[in-house]
Amino acid sequence: MKFELEESLRGAPDEELLADLRRSAKALSRETITMAEYEEVGKSHPSTIQRRFGSWRKALELAGLQPSRSKIGITDDELFENIKALWISLGRQPRYNEVKTPSSQFSARTYENRFGSWSKALGGFVAWVNSDPQDRPQQNVAGEQSAADSTVQTSLAKRRTRREISDRQRFRILVRDGFRCKACGASPLMQSGVELHVDHILPWSKGGETTDDNLESKCKQCNLGKGNAFNV
Repeated sequence: MKFELEESLRGAPDEELLADLRRSAKALSRETITMAEYEEVGKSHPSTIQRRFGSWRKALELAGLQPSRSKIGITDDELFENIKALWISLGRQPRYNEVKTPSSQFSARTYENRFGSWSKALGGFVAWVNSDPQDRPQQNVAGEQSAADSTVQTSLAKRRTRREISDRQRFRILVRDGFRCKACGASPLMQSGVELHVDHILPWSKGGETTDDNLESKCKQCNLGKGNAFNV
């Protein structure tokens, strides 16, 4: 293998830079490209293109591509949702060098720019996940129950939580359970086609609360079997 320098477009004509933008977008099968994506697949650096054409949006326009979202417009929620999706796909905490396309919507540098470092971004993510309260107030629960069972109706009216499991709470439970079914041990990380659910241990209809200690991960098959067992 010959020793070669990496190809660079620093000092290249405008049209050559624009052509590389089009090539990079085509490589991703898209009609646009973000700065983070171009940083991974382009021959130049996003800052070079920004300086040359005044802005990333202007460069995309001159290249005949569709506008993409600016980094300035990305919310913390979007960045954290991306970490959550990446964490689920890996089945563990993402590492710095794994935060890149195509697995991640944003590059690790995006997180560094926003939070100061990848470690601080992860710290913010943990706080964000845990900020979703377990004890969300339940409204009008009694009205959902049959008037025939006044005892159950009275009990449910005193609930502290809603029936629905939020995305953040679901993520917490999946991580806690190691992305495995608590009944049979099946995991989508080990076997394709495994679908994990997060559901109540003591069913909500039987008085169970939507709290972390009353939730567990179950594969689709085991979860359906559990439902049948409680309904007999």
